[in-house]
Amino acid sequence: MKLKQMSKEELELLSYTDLTYMILKENKKSMNTPTIFKKICDLLGYSDEEYSAKIGDYYTSLTIDKRFVLLDNAEWDLRDHHSIEIVIDDEEDDENDIVEEEDDIEAEPEEIDGDDIDDIDEEDPEDTSDIEELSIIADEEIEEE
Repeated sequence: MKLKQMSKEELELLSYTDLTYMILKENKKSMNTPTIFKKICDLLGYSDEEYSAKIGDYYTSLTIDKRFVLLDNAEWDLRDHHSIEIVIDDEEDDENDIVEEEDDIEAEPEEIDGDDIDDIDEEDPEDTSDIEELSIIADEEIEEE
């Protein structure tokens, strides 16, 4: 059913996004946010004050609804009218892999007597503080040499 054939009561039962879908479907062209919402306000008999008060929430609802796509020219259109191309940027992933590999490399302490070695539990505060102390000692020994 066309929007112009619907009564005001029928229009009021529809959500803004449903009305937007119908407007874009009937016009068969993309439109910007203010133009679409102005058409909706005209259909529902809203004043300029109501238009100003509600346009922000309307924009948010458009961004959430998967039926619509925001084009480069800041106009909305139906997702059905556009094919979506997914581009995967491998360069960014490679940089993250390098950083993660560098983070995994740890300096090994010089030599530790067999008596000082115990099982290290990273959740145990005593064990983690021992590791920090060993690292500090190892750093100081390197500076002295």
